[in-house]
Amino acid sequence: MEIDFEKNNGLVPAVIQDATTKNVLMLGYMNKEAYEKTIATGQVTFYSRSRQCLWTKGETSGHYLDLVSIQSDCDHDTLLVKVHPHGPTCHTGTDTCWGDENTYNPLLFLTELQDFIEKRHEEMPEGSYTTSLFRDGLNRMAQKVGEEALEAVIEATNGTNERLVYEGSDMLYHLIVLLTSKGLRIEDLAEELRVRHSPNWKKH
Repeated sequence: MEIDFEKNNGLVPAVIQDATTKNVLMLGYMNKEAYEKTIATGQVTFYSRSRQCLWTKGETSGHYLDLVSIQSDCDHDTLLVKVHPHGPTCHTGTDTCWGDENTYNPLLFLTELQDFIEKRHEEMPEGSYTTSLFRDGLNRMAQKVGEEALEAVIEATNGTNERLVYEGSDMLYHLIVLLTSKGLRIEDLAEELRVRHSPNWKKH
């Protein structure tokens, strides 16, 4: 990976992002030595402009930033550093340096699940339930969506909220499998709903 440390007197900005929640946690600066130490130790290290020295985030507080990945931008002078944080990131005690809570939106998992199911479709590993659905064909996949939808309806009318969530999850999983078999993704449904949300949308 190419990084231009010379453009800004040996420093590059490093945007720190939680790899799980996708929230931006802080902004720091790295020189070449800080970058190399981050890679070597797996814990994010910055260069302190005020103290003129390296500092590993968490070395005093214990709130380390475990490295997941580093990307350089198109100009090679800014880094996007994805991490798993241990505790709050800001020295003031907040989750982020902007005072936001670093909470996880469970909807993000739908994209992870979609990617996982697509990989199953590509690799078709033996012993996988998802593989068996793809091998059973379109009609069976569509039938499973209908079966799970009916079970969700039954739980909604005569069951418990816990069972409704369970059966609704089954329905959604099987729907993603069906979409994948048709070359579609769950995001296509989200985009359709986004378009429908417009006040100018008219039903087809």
